[in-house]
Amino acid sequence: MFWASYLLAALAIILAWPAPIALSRASWPARAPFTAMVLWQSIALGGGLSMIGAMLVWGLEPLGDNLVSASAGFLRILVSDEPAASLGVVHVFAISAATLLFGHLVFTLILTFIRIRRQRSRHRDMLTLLSSPAADQPATLVISHPAPVAYCLPGGARSVTVMSDGLMDLLTRAELDAVLTHESAHLHQRHHLLLWAFAAWRSALPWLPTSLLAQRAVSELIEMLADDEALRHVDEPTLVRAIAIVGSGALPDQPDTLDDPLAEDAGAPAARGTTDVTGGTADARSTAHRLQRLLTPLPPLSRVQQGLALSVAGLLLIVPPALLVAPELIG
Repeated sequence: MFWASYLLAALAIILAWPAPIALSRASWPARAPFTAMVLWQSIALGGGLSMIGAMLVWGLEPLGDNLVSASAGFLRILVSDEPAASLGVVHVFAISAATLLFGHLVFTLILTFIRIRRQRSRHRDMLTLLSSPAADQPATLVISHPAPVAYCLPGGARSVTVMSDGLMDLLTRAELDAVLTHESAHLHQRHHLLLWAFAAWRSALPWLPTSLLAQRAVSELIEMLADDEALRHVDEPTLVRAIAIVGSGALPDQPDTLDDPLAEDAGAPAARGTTDVTGGTADARSTAHRLQRLLTPLPPLSRVQQGLALSVAGLLLIVPPALLVAPELIG
């Protein structure tokens, strides 16, 4: 297990720093947002498992040839009060660090879920007081606000799309359909679960700069996935105009408005984009990327390229467990 711990540590370092940076700077995710999303999830899961596994394997190394036998030996020490002379201070520290990190990640995931649920509950209570049902759109609420606001609020059967009357005044019927389809895609594709997971990762490891990169990249990718769903119901110019209106807070009458979505209503953060209340709004930079993607479309990745990316994602999920339970295969 000695070499397995070093390989897991090396993999953890790669997935914690250079891999996320390289993926965040790559241009191909805009051509295959679903594939990029899968890869981001694999990086997060593989990195966390490698990080915990490296310390655990190192700590248990004197007790067995693989994690299963070593864990059984460690359990006998705990239950039967067998002597632990083979475990040094470094090994005990590594086992403790792995246990604490695992508990920290799980506890943060649960805390983030509770926090988001409370935020949504408070938000829903406010909407009950400040909104009214849309006349001709089911599961849609309208708030009185001059800024163009559109977002979704997940809640299972109680999920709703929220829009401002200011936005409805600016949009044509086709553009309104584009916004509604975009928001419905967020709900139907369970994008809020992805935002929850990556928000928890950032909260658990705030000292890791790539956790912020991952959260921003995932937030942008889910917007692109929702845009692709909207394109199945409306044409591209209609969707571009709808995104520009929601993103900029003004009608895109001037040619340079589409290139400068920074002219937002600073008093209405929700006008920046579409999301739930997890804090993952689509900011001006994301809006610019989405518009550029629609205005200057690139060919999608080939099946071979997507297959390669998905294969890498699969390996990131397979290799750490393999190193944990069967290190003798490499030694």
